[in-house]
Amino acid sequence: MNILFLNSARRGWGGNEKWLKMAAAGLQENHNVILAYRDPDIGKRIAVRKFRLPFRHELDAATVARLMELIRTHRIDILVPTKQKEYVLAAIAARLTGSRCVFRLGITRKLDTPLKRLIYNRLADGIIVNARRIKSTLRASGLKDNVNVRVVYNGIDTENIAHLAQAAIPELPFDTLITAMGELSPRKGFDRLIDAFARLAHRGMNSSTGLVIIGEGNMKETLRKQAAALGIDSRVVLTGFLENPYPYLAASSIFVMPSANEGISNALLEAATLGNAIVTGTSGGGITEVIRNRENGLLVDAENPEDIAVNISLLLDSPVLRRQIAGNGQKTVGELFSMKAMTHELTDFFSSIVNHPA
Repeated sequence: MNILFLNSARRGWGGNEKWLKMAAAGLQENHNVILAYRDPDIGKRIAVRKFRLPFRHELDAATVARLMELIRTHRIDILVPTKQKEYVLAAIAARLTGSRCVFRLGITRKLDTPLKRLIYNRLADGIIVNARRIKSTLRASGLKDNVNVRVVYNGIDTENIAHLAQAAIPELPFDTLITAMGELSPRKGFDRLIDAFARLAHRGMNSSTGLVIIGEGNMKETLRKQAAALGIDSRVVLTGFLENPYPYLAASSIFVMPSANEGISNALLEAATLGNAIVTGTSGGGITEVIRNRENGLLVDAENPEDIAVNISLLLDSPVLRRQIAGNGQKTVGELFSMKAMTHELTDFFSSIVNHPA
């Protein structure tokens, strides 16, 4: 098959882009994979044939024309838009050229407007999601039964992660590390994590315990000021974007995902792969499909800093429980989230879409 991925992000590298990189790498072993992108920093990190497009807005005629040219030149069978902004652009180009369009959706999203229901029901030949919870939310909010949705768990390249994790990191004045990773945006909930960490610090948590938050975003300065106002700025490190975050994850004992809405986070899976005990929320996404409370992670109310604090404290105070949960989490990821399984599922789904009469 000839597959064209789309990514219109203006800047930044997050879970969506990481999924795209992994999916493209797995598929290009047996298929022709091309990327249409906007941000040069994203393009240079994805090792497939690629073309930079303007992606100015959701109905950008210039981008549609370029997509149609790529489709015809490279005989594209499947377009895979990976961000909401691209859905209409990709679908128009596919309709005008006789190709197929498969949306990729990595977070829980309700079809809560007539326009969203129109786009998903009329323009998608199929939809890839990474959690059953996302699929059920789409159905419950108006996605019709004739739209084919496939749950494909994210693949994790455990061998490569383990290799990259061996790199050195700057020396930190902490004996115990708690980590978190993701875009520094309101949806991710890092402000609640800093609040929870401050509560523990003020209750006498060991002063050699530090918090490292990996990622870039428009809340970075806000989070820095929050830590200073709470008197914990010496114990909170905001690294910014890291090309290789894995040494920090390998050095940490606990990984916290405070987001109230995730599919199944790549960052969480990578942290579990590197031996972290996981603390994550239950209120959104599909993480409860993977994490079983007190077995391979701790499930919390991610919107409640006190609940986050209590569960972090439990792991800090109980090394045996922490090691048990970390070991079980590592095993879960190894069994369910292999690159081979993801590539097989994507190939099977794309083939079914291409071979199904329009």
